Amino acid sequence: MTTFYWYPKCSTCKKAKQWLDDNKVDYNQIDMIETPPTKEELQQWWKNSGLGIRRFFNTSGIKYRELGLKDKVDQMTEDEAFTLLATDGKLIKRPIVTNGEKVTLGFKESEFVENWK
Repeated sequence: MTTFYWYPKCSTCKKAKQWLDDNKVDYNQIDMIETPPTKEELQQWWKNSGLGIRRFFNTSGIKYRELGLKDKVDQMTEDEAFTLLATDGKLIKRPIVTNGEKVTLGFKESEFVENWK
């Protein structure tokens, strides 16, 4: 089963949801602000994605800037980074779509076509 972690007020998330609906992708929808992914889920997705840890942070978010994370993320251990991310869904890049093996962060139509069509 594909899981779609999103924030309903996010325009990028709305575009991703529309794409999934238009392409008849069956998914379980989770509001990542109300129910953020766990540290363990984030770590597993990171390992599966092959992406850098920084890519999991919502670098344009207010909370990211308030905490001064631009200068801190690269100094964090994997454990510290994912522990922090799991505390607040607004710190996490969104949306996240995963089926347990594949993971996409944000919405790029070409990535969605490649992974979810």
